[in-house]
Amino acid sequence: MTRTLEAVYEGGVLKPLEDPGLEEHQRVFLEIRTEPQEAIASTLEAWQQVYEGLSEQEIAEVEAIALDRGHFSREER
Repeated sequence: MTRTLEAVYEGGVLKPLEDPGLEEHQRVFLEIRTEPQEAIASTLEAWQQVYEGLSEQEIAEVEAIALDRGHFSREER
């Protein structure tokens, strides 16, 4: 079985960002791919442009909406 999981390397350990569904001490094979730094820089630059031209109040409103998970569910309030 092959699955792709995103992980973070911290303190000498790869930490998956989601439950890998593995048993304790189960051995696995890893293929490590990293995102090129230029791709990261261009993505960050694109996200910084999202707020371009907005006032501090407008930015605060956008961020409040983004952090309110209620906006992303199908349940009515």
